[in-house]
Order: sequence, then C-alpha cells, then structure tokens
Amino acid sequence: MTTFKQQLTSSVGKKVVMAATGLFLCVFLIEHLYGNILLYFNDGGKAFDEYSHDAVRNILIRIIEIVLFAAIIIHVVQALIITNDNRKARPIKYAVPTSHEGSSWFSRNMGLTGSVVLFFIVIHLYHYFFPYRILHNTNGHTISQMVKIGFQDPVYVAIYVIGVTFLFFHLNHAFRSAFHTLGLNNKKYTPVWQMAGSAFAWIMWIAFASFPILFYFGIAGKSIVI
Repeated sequence: MTTFKQQLTSSVGKKVVMAATGLFLCVFLIEHLYGNILLYFNDGGKAFDEYSHDAVRNILIRIIEIVLFAAIIIHVVQALIITNDNRKARPIKYAVPTSHEGSSWFSRNMGLTGSVVLFFIVIHLYHYFFPYRILHNTNGHTISQMVKIGFQDPVYVAIYVIGVTFLFFHLNHAFRSAFHTLGLNNKKYTPVWQMAGSAFAWIMWIAFASFPILFYFGIAGKSIVI
C-alpha cells in the first residue's frame, strides 16, 4: 500500500504540495493588500499602525506568519525539486529546440519570475519586517512613517514595482495551474480559470504597484508626517 509519504514525494504529490502552498500564498496576498489599503486612509497612518501593532500582539497572526514562512520555503524547495526532476528526465538537450506552441511565456518562465519575486520578498522583509517585528528598531518611526520613507527612495520604488510586476507574471500562470494540478479543472472550466487567474494577477499588480507610485509622487500619504 502506498504510504502518505510516498504520495507526497511522488511527481504528482510534489506538484500538489506546490499548488496548495501557492494558493495559500495567494490568500495571504489578499490579506496583505487589505492591510496596505489602510495606508490610503487620511488619518496620519493611524489605522495602518494599529493594524500592524495588533498583528504583533495577536498570537493567531504570529502562528499564521510561521505557517506563511513555512509555505514560502516549501513552495521554493518544491519548485527546485520539480525543476531538477524535469532536468534529470531530459539529460540530453535536443539538437533542435522544441516548439513552444500551446505554451505561454508565463508558463515557460515560472522559474525566472519566481526567482525575482523571491528576491523582492527578501528585500521587502529586510526593509520592514525585520526592523519592525524582529529587531524592534525603527529609529523612532511608526511603521506607516517607515513605509513613506521607503517609498521616497527611487531605488526602492523601482525594486518594488519590478517585484510586483514579476509577481503579476508569476500569478498569471500559477493561479490557474494550481487548480489544474489539484484536479479542479476540465475543458468546460479551463477558460474560467484562465480569466480568473489573469484577473487576479492584474488586480494584485495594479493594487500593489499603486502604493510606491502614489507615495513617491506625493499623491498618497500626505497626512503621514515624518
């Protein structure tokens, strides 16, 4: 009898784990976006600061954060394992490149887009999470003030916009691919998942890219005094 461990380490099992963790990270994106939208309140950053402060004190949220980091690590590791397995399955490169007909640029470059997104996550954590949540060293600034200061730096703004752009590329294929892997896809619903995946990717890109752009040009965050 096939054990649960054997199922997880099988080719299909690895893809299922990757799909499940990916969908969990999509849920986190929605929650993270909700928190960020509080920055647009004309209250001097109070709502965002209270939201962030409550997240530090809430044991449930701290547990979810641990699960989140575990999901990111598992997702990345599974991607590396699957990529390596695929490479081993085709040790000899074809003399003539295979046709890409039927596959999109997004699906062919998931490794590239995922790597850029991972780099962006590390930079983002370095700027905000570690100083605020781990080191407790914000130089006397509130978290909303830290965000405004960060978005006044053109280099960081560029990194942020590039990061969420590659997140869009990654989500554009990953969202519908996850449902396909989990067996929640068929010919009838394929167009639906494709549209849902593209819509979700566009919404995440427009929403998250708006923060650095609007803050940098002084359109948002006027009430946050540094």
